[in-house]
Amino acid sequence: MSGVTMTNLAEVDLGKLESSVADWKSVVDKVDELATRADTGLRAKADGARWAGVNADVTREFVGKTAKEFKDAHAEAGSIHKVLDDAHTELVEIQKKLTTALHKEAPGLGVKVQDYGNEGGSPVIHVFFPHDRTTDDTHTQEQLDEARHLAGRIANLVAHAQEIDDSVARALAKSHGKDGHNFGYETYTSLDDAEQQRATELAKLGTEMTDKQLAEFDTLMKWNAKDPDFSTAFYKSLGGAEETLEFYGRMALDGTEGDDKQRLALTRQLQSSMGIALATATDTGNEPHLPTTWGDEFRKLGTKQIALYPGAINSPYGYQILGGLLRYGNYDPKFINPIAEHIVQLHHENPDFFVGNKPMTGGADLDWGFNPSGKTGAGYDPLTSVLEGLGHSPEASKLFFSDDMTPTVYNEDGTVRSGTLDYTYFDELTKKDFEWPPDSLVAPGSDAAAHARDSGPDALGHALEAATLGHAYDDPAPKLVRDGVSAAIMEKVVATYGDPENVQDPVADSLGRMGAGYIDDLNWALNDNKADSLFSPTDSGGHAQFGSSGAIKFLSSVGQHPDGYSDISTAQQIYGTSALEAQADGDRINQPHAREIVRTGAEIQGILDQSRADQVTAEGLAKDEEYNKSLGQKAGWVSFGAGVGIAAGAAFLPPVAAVGVAGTLMPVVMGAGQGAISQQISTVIGDSAETMQQNSGSTVQEQRAEIYRAGQGAAASPMNSFMLRHGISSDNDRFGQDLEDALNSGYGKGTNGENQQGVLPKT
Repeated sequence: MSGVTMTNLAEVDLGKLESSVADWKSVVDKVDELATRADTGLRAKADGARWAGVNADVTREFVGKTAKEFKDAHAEAGSIHKVLDDAHTELVEIQKKLTTALHKEAPGLGVKVQDYGNEGGSPVIHVFFPHDRTTDDTHTQEQLDEARHLAGRIANLVAHAQEIDDSVARALAKSHGKDGHNFGYETYTSLDDAEQQRATELAKLGTEMTDKQLAEFDTLMKWNAKDPDFSTAFYKSLGGAEETLEFYGRMALDGTEGDDKQRLALTRQLQSSMGIALATATDTGNEPHLPTTWGDEFRKLGTKQIALYPGAINSPYGYQILGGLLRYGNYDPKFINPIAEHIVQLHHENPDFFVGNKPMTGGADLDWGFNPSGKTGAGYDPLTSVLEGLGHSPEASKLFFSDDMTPTVYNEDGTVRSGTLDYTYFDELTKKDFEWPPDSLVAPGSDAAAHARDSGPDALGHALEAATLGHAYDDPAPKLVRDGVSAAIMEKVVATYGDPENVQDPVADSLGRMGAGYIDDLNWALNDNKADSLFSPTDSGGHAQFGSSGAIKFLSSVGQHPDGYSDISTAQQIYGTSALEAQADGDRINQPHAREIVRTGAEIQGILDQSRADQVTAEGLAKDEEYNKSLGQKAGWVSFGAGVGIAAGAAFLPPVAAVGVAGTLMPVVMGAGQGAISQQISTVIGDSAETMQQNSGSTVQEQRAEIYRAGQGAAASPMNSFMLRHGISSDNDRFGQDLEDALNSGYGKGTNGENQQGVLPKT
């Protein structure tokens, strides 16, 4: 199946490969029998014979070699069988996924899929909407995005099959060798074994790998990084912790130096796949896994300078190199948390320990170093790197920030010492005067230098998201996982960031997503966390008690930042929509609950709007343009047709790359049923997008009025949709008038009575 294409992958009869696997199993069994007979019969008799002369010198040796050949033949046959068997299993699964994509997903989307073969070794897949003479051939951005994603998934399936095909071909060639009269070449216990051995061969080339070889290495690592057998064997083959740092450090510097975009892209893939593989190999829940001493070794190497090249000046510390790998992968707390503890303790003792060892480039070659991705810092300070690692490791992050964690105290060299800390890691990293490292290579005094310290707070926000929400901060398919520990951390987050002086712009978007993830508990808090509140949780665990004052301070503080404001505002509309819909049981509606849902939701929106209006007063109209931009991005969920996913009591608004908006996950009330909620949410977001402000006013006073008008429109959208759906009118329906009164009451309370706009007409 050389030169795999979508077409031949879809059409190939894998039953023939299955038959070959069965045939080779038969060969293995038969050769095993022959090898046993040769060893216990032929060679045993030869060894026991009383030969002398030529028979003793030649015949016995010949018989011994013959018996060995049978044994080698058995080993070779077994190797071939195992490689083919694994390949068949994996290809069957890939073919099933491809069949589903071609014959179910594509027709469901109304697209055609064309196979353009391979270009430069990569599959070229074209997914398009066929011409329809009954329409104008226009499609929503959601449809276009789904078509693009489908093409990407199909291309990945084909690329994975190609990697398997290439690996099998290499393994078979090495198993057989070039001598037709001799067995006993490479043997493999599995396809993973063959792939790992090839990855190790390439790794030994180091920076001498050509772009083609590096691409092959990346492909092998990409498709096997989450396989414990492969990842563990690969890292062992490098030698140990120090050899791992030496290999990755040299590859990172080689790939980020200069302006070779292709090499940089390949090195970014290497960083990602090696990080994920390290997380797999160090996870004690996997079998096999690396010895736990690897973590100890990395910690001891953290403050040791690693000589990547002979005679190099200012060799990097181990943690500076390791940080590049920690940024990718979901790490076992037993591995990453001791490293994170050590790094925070080092920073506490000497904030400049690591950044004092970064190169002076004068603002040139800004991505040169150990973080080829370029995300959240240049990678020379491991504090940012390890926080990014925690941001991808929910269980580790939750434990790290939990009050239940008993810190281990470390010496500078990573060895454990007796003693206790007089601070918690949460308090240390969130204190007002915490000195974030300038993890950047920008020239001092340049415009970019003003943001050199932004990466740290950004990474901290990511780590706190993982700890409180239970998923990696950038998980494309997250699940909301909250328990008593994560809720307790969220209580600390709300208390700490209720002080606006603690909220730096880089962390505000994370706070917005955390607020969205606990929007149900923010509603409950505004009911003073009363046990008889309709928002009082009916399920056990995973709920935080912020108190009314704490919730108001947090909303007011986060509302001063555009991204935080827009995330919580959108989340409240979605949560309020689901909560209202849950009050309807056929023709019967729980009117008191519905009124309180409208009132509380309007109060939350009012608090946000008051904070926003105050920011515009303090900073001028330019600030409000940032709010409008952020809200416009959130409206992209509607204007770009992004679907709203509802599952397990949560709604997920996925990322929309076209408008630069991150995904947001939030709880919903499932009483109305999944389908009804999804439809209502789409309607509400659309209505809100239509009523929101489009431009800033010409004066601050005009803009404040516009903020209140648009904000009350957002607060009203769940209510208006609910009334329209259930035939409720405020003109001649007392209940409808009560709902509008509740809206005005809640919004007025949230804005301290400044709003005078009145209820917007129903959409």
